[in-house]
Amino acid sequence: MAKRDYYEVLGVERTASEDELKRAYRKLAFQYHPDRNPDDPEAEQKFKDAAEAYDALRDPEKRRRYDAYGFDGLNGGGGFASSDDIFGAFSDIFGEVFGFAGGARGGRRPQAGMDLRYNLNISFRQAAKGDDVTLKIPSNVPCEHCGGSGAEPGSDMSDCRQCRGTGHVQQAQGFFRISVTCPACHGRGKIITKFCTVCHGAGMTSQVRELKVRIPAGVDDGSRLRLRGEGEPGANGGPHGDLFVVISVEPDKTFERQGQNLILRRSITMVQAALGDKIEIPTLDDPITVDIPKGTQGGEIFQLRGLGMPHPGGGRRGDLLVEVRVETPVGLSAKQEELLREFAKLEEEKPLKKAKNFFKKAKEKVMGE
Repeated sequence: MAKRDYYEVLGVERTASEDELKRAYRKLAFQYHPDRNPDDPEAEQKFKDAAEAYDALRDPEKRRRYDAYGFDGLNGGGGFASSDDIFGAFSDIFGEVFGFAGGARGGRRPQAGMDLRYNLNISFRQAAKGDDVTLKIPSNVPCEHCGGSGAEPGSDMSDCRQCRGTGHVQQAQGFFRISVTCPACHGRGKIITKFCTVCHGAGMTSQVRELKVRIPAGVDDGSRLRLRGEGEPGANGGPHGDLFVVISVEPDKTFERQGQNLILRRSITMVQAALGDKIEIPTLDDPITVDIPKGTQGGEIFQLRGLGMPHPGGGRRGDLLVEVRVETPVGLSAKQEELLREFAKLEEEKPLKKAKNFFKKAKEKVMGE
């Protein structure tokens, strides 16, 4: 029976991209996998056809030959993929889905280093103004004595017999196989005959390094700064991880923070509230004078725009909200008590006088009619 065109098998156009090929194969592999279709020869054949087609088209050189010469261009073998090719293609696809390393042909693949977290406590003023701080970060670095190999300099290293120097071994998972780190050599591909006397075979040593970091003005409690490439070094030439600086801001005795706004509570006397006054208040910069108008009530809030916390990304600053509290006088002298009683008496007469005037005017209006 004539073989079907590989593009037709995968259900894609001849101009399909690598991602489109991958998605098409992944869909067919899940649909026709023998574990999902037990005792179904037709499904098993479709699964093999899809793997064969994907193995040919995912390789740029094989795809070029296939596009130019058809099946005859694939090594003269009619384009049939070996079982290793089928499992290799299947392992690569599922490796990307589940996070496994690729097949043996991948060798010792570069691995990114681990991310680090550093908890940094700063004062309220540092958060408001920004600051340069020096962090002392414990981290692992390649051992200088052995160059990160884990072997004592001058000693012999031989290829691992279990993985044959690749650093990975194949393990069966149902119908398909996956590639995992070799347990014998821990992914090195080499067997160390004499461990490094400094790192004892780990290839890494611990040290504390200093890193200067700029804390932007306006950061809040719980803010995170991401410093790319300042984490643990990668393995096999992989990139460094990142460093995440998590900020804790100490509370301030003067200001309460709500987002980028600041709240300042100030007490004034009953006389100041009644007659009005000028009071001096602190800000994040220099103190300023604020007018307290006559008749100010306790709990009133005065909004001073642009005197709050700056935004870390720039832009307009928050506001300073001044909440006024009116204090009740205590420890009054006899004279003060006498004056307050006189004041209270006058206050009691005010509504009575108003009422008399109201009824007088109403009576005059009626009589005039």
